[in-house]
Amino acid sequence: MITHKSRVALLAVSVLLTGCGAGAAAAPDDEPGAPGPRVTGEPRPDAALAPAPRKLPGLGPRTWDKVPADARQAVVVTGRGRDSEHSTVVLHERTAAGWRAGPGWPAHNARRGWTEQHVVGDLRSPVGVFTLTDAGGLLPDPGTRLSYGQGSGFTISGTGFEGEPLAGSFDYVIAIDYNRRTGTSPLDLTRPMGAGRGGGIWLHVDHGGPTQGCVGIAKENMRRLLLALDPKRRPVVVMGDAASLAR
Repeated sequence: MITHKSRVALLAVSVLLTGCGAGAAAAPDDEPGAPGPRVTGEPRPDAALAPAPRKLPGLGPRTWDKVPADARQAVVVTGRGRDSEHSTVVLHERTAAGWRAGPGWPAHNARRGWTEQHVVGDLRSPVGVFTLTDAGGLLPDPGTRLSYGQGSGFTISGTGFEGEPLAGSFDYVIAIDYNRRTGTSPLDLTRPMGAGRGGGIWLHVDHGGPTQGCVGIAKENMRRLLLALDPKRRPVVVMGDAASLAR
């Protein structure tokens, strides 16, 4: 008979195997004759009036077409290269004037980079546009508007690819809706496309090294993201290496 503790352990191991491993710049000097000093980091008047882009920057027509028309929040994960483990995460908010970008956060993606046909064990993160509906973690809900489940199933130990400790990586997670059943815990093992296509692809706390397939950002940024995302704004994640996203 499978005990509760055994089930929790199996869930954590399954996630490990199929998915996760799992300040403003200073303003330029004032020009001669400028009317008084400018506060560091304050935008210039002409920059403040610049129109927001009507579509997400860096996306080509093929990728942009996959962004739902009703999406008002987009987490854009831009990989440094096809085979790179390094990426940048930016939360974009859609307004009446266009898309407004937040700060860029450094991130880790899968050890071998990116792929359009993710399968179990390829150590690549899936390229695509996916909804964000469910979250959870080892720590209590910080106040997110997403569905959030806390539990010991998010416990993880051991070390990553570079010997870094994995403990705490799942303190906060957001399930990326790749090959999963939405409206369920990130720990749910349902795989609509089949187990061979992987799953358990999350945004989670960065452990300082590449992942099995997830995207890791700093703990404070995960908390900010959880507090910012609003299901009424139909949040999505747009993820992939820069070249793929530009198609």
